[in-house]
Amino acid sequence: MSKSLRLSEKWFRRGLWLVALAFASFLIGLGGAIVDDLPQVERALELDDFIDRPAAEPLRSTIKASEAAELQATRELEQVRLQQSAARQASANARETFGNWIATRRATAQPDQDTELIARTKALDAFKQKEDEVQRLVNAQQQVVLDARHAEQRAREALSLLERDAREKLDAEYRRVELRVFAYRLALTLPLLVVAGWLFAKKRKSTYWPFVWGFIFFALFAFFVELVPYLPSYGGYVRYVVGILVTVLVGRYAIVALNAYLARQKLAEQQPDQVRREELSYDVALARLGKGVCPGCERPVDLKNDEIDFCPHCGIGLFDHCGQCETRKSAFSKFCHACGTSALPRVPQAAAGGSAPGSVDSFTPGGPLKPAV
Repeated sequence: MSKSLRLSEKWFRRGLWLVALAFASFLIGLGGAIVDDLPQVERALELDDFIDRPAAEPLRSTIKASEAAELQATRELEQVRLQQSAARQASANARETFGNWIATRRATAQPDQDTELIARTKALDAFKQKEDEVQRLVNAQQQVVLDARHAEQRAREALSLLERDAREKLDAEYRRVELRVFAYRLALTLPLLVVAGWLFAKKRKSTYWPFVWGFIFFALFAFFVELVPYLPSYGGYVRYVVGILVTVLVGRYAIVALNAYLARQKLAEQQPDQVRREELSYDVALARLGKGVCPGCERPVDLKNDEIDFCPHCGIGLFDHCGQCETRKSAFSKFCHACGTSALPRVPQAAAGGSAPGSVDSFTPGGPLKPAV
């Protein structure tokens, strides 16, 4: 097609394609902003929206209180363990001192030291008693920590069951929200795709075709990029079914379009040569000739063969001779490439009584009018 265009027209068309792409990009940006805001129409869901609150709140309070009690008991346990360490050290020192004194007492064997032995023994018993008391305090604090930990664990297990049920409800609601958001997307993009299809069928060659194509690009992007990735899966069934439906619709359209095209071509090939060439657009004919195919039936033809003047498939005239200089030229050319004579359409002779002076007597395709003799 571009071979039949003027140089300026080529650049204008390229510029208009840039306009179409720019128009599509701005539409895509606007559509993307709208689609991104669609999830905001739904309220943000949380786990607490589906949990049994009358049963969950006491458990959470128990967990909180148990954590606080465990923390406090752990701190007190650390303090008691410090006291225990000090008591053990004091008791150990007392036993060591008492042992040394006993060794000295046995070496000297002085009976007058029996009273001091009794006193030292009582002091050692006091240290042992203090150590035992501190050990009981340690055991008590460890029991408090353990009780708080067990209470917290039981509350967490009960709360976990409630949260599991709530999580299942939340996931189900999330799927319903995703389906609704997808329905919103579909409600926006499907009409765009329908409008784009109508524009492609009716307006793609109109004066404002850059905006038509820009809208078509936008609709295709909105449907296949903004919508399809968010298509619900449900195990793949939905996507596969939608893919099958789209494939069937596109395939059916292609089959119907092909059959209609073949029917039109078959009907056109039955028309007279002159009628068929008049129905062909000049630009379309030149574009097909540039591809080495017949402008009428679009079958390959050896256009470089000087002996071929008619299509061997459909019989349409491909080459004729200039009526002025008899140069072989394309039957679809508007002017002779050798002498520049206009290829005017054939004018029929007068129906009866011959030709009037100055009237048209005959016309050779591509040649000038010849006055009657």
